[in-house]
Amino acid sequence: MRYVIFALRVAIGVVLLVAGLLKAPNPAALASTIVGFQLVPGAIAGPMAVFLPWFEIMLGGYLIVGYLTRIAAWVACAEFAVFAAAIASVVVRGIHVACGCFGQRDAAPASWLDVARDVLLALAALVVAVRAPGALAVDGRERV
Repeated sequence: MRYVIFALRVAIGVVLLVAGLLKAPNPAALASTIVGFQLVPGAIAGPMAVFLPWFEIMLGGYLIVGYLTRIAAWVACAEFAVFAAAIASVVVRGIHVACGCFGQRDAAPASWLDVARDVLLALAALVVAVRAPGALAVDGRERV
């Protein structure tokens, strides 16, 4: 089981790392996407757009190497759940805005497929959080 947790941990970490790296170069575009969701005031979107990519990069890195694995996985679980709820809200409200999950290249309107992806990632992160750290973790508290 510890190698399954390792595989999930690294897969989630890579998703977060790639998502953050694709968003980081253009915070203005990410801020525009955040505003398009109509969930937070515009004044908050700018700082969120600067913070979020670097937070995802850090969180992804922690999961990949298995550092503070349980905490990182719980945070990732919460983040994916919030993303799923936000995307579901725009789909239900009929707002045509790009998901923005993977930067500017992710230009297709948010859909139930995006919600499903984030729910699955949240569930995978939950499994990692409960069974952390898995094999080959810096945490060094592997279950035998």
